[in-house]
Amino acid sequence: MRSRPPPGALPAAVLAAGALLSSTAAAAPPDGDARVDGALPSAAPEAPGAATNRDADRAADGEPASPAADVAPGAQGDEAAAADPLPPVVKRRVQLATRPPPLHVEYAQYGVALAAEISLDAGAACPRSGPLYSCILGSGGGLAIRSGYRSPGPWYFGGAYQFTKMDSSNLYRLGIFQQLRAEMRYMPDIGYRAAPYFSAGIGGVIYGNEWGAETGGALIFGGVGVELEVSRRAVLGVSCVYRPVLLAGWKDTANYERATAIAQFVGFELLLEVRTELGRR
Repeated sequence: MRSRPPPGALPAAVLAAGALLSSTAAAAPPDGDARVDGALPSAAPEAPGAATNRDADRAADGEPASPAADVAPGAQGDEAAAADPLPPVVKRRVQLATRPPPLHVEYAQYGVALAAEISLDAGAACPRSGPLYSCILGSGGGLAIRSGYRSPGPWYFGGAYQFTKMDSSNLYRLGIFQQLRAEMRYMPDIGYRAAPYFSAGIGGVIYGNEWGAETGGALIFGGVGVELEVSRRAVLGVSCVYRPVLLAGWKDTANYERATAIAQFVGFELLLEVRTELGRR
């Protein structure tokens, strides 16, 4: 038979085992995960007013306050961010809008113009004294008709016929001054609908009573103008030219001999012209 333990022996063994277990539990760290991972237990967070109370105690003891206490947490974050190097500023490339290339189109250009001839000096045709003092060749107005070729570039070449009713001091019933001219224009491309141009040309003239040809001569001219492109096929413009005219001597209807003269005029035109496309390059 198994012998029974003596009385009082079992409680002593139980007490010894309990004491051993309690001492092992007290030695274990409070944070089981930190013990397993090998991390140190974190310090307890400081109360919000602890730094202020500590600085107050230092001030009472005569010690300087900690410099970190004067800086707000947000300011410390800003200083830390300022200390970090900023990334370089990348400038975005802005592509400027460019004007499309011009259309290389050839045109036939023709139209009409209201014309004015302002006499600057009639020369020997109107002497300032004597029986021929009455000027037979004054200023006047009329109409011009022209047509020409407009190149794909800045050039225009054409011809014009112009007739003008001149002031003849009643020596002619209807003094008509007719011109037939070869013209050219240079129109630089400035990218606008309104564009300036330079013009020049040569031609011939006749002058007489009621479309007659009692005298004639030659002319040259040069001037400037502005052309406004109303549409792709129509343009408006104004021009001003200086026009010296060489007139041969003649006998007028009052039987006065007129000497060969160089008359000088300034011409103005208000023109309307239409274009017809010929081809593209």
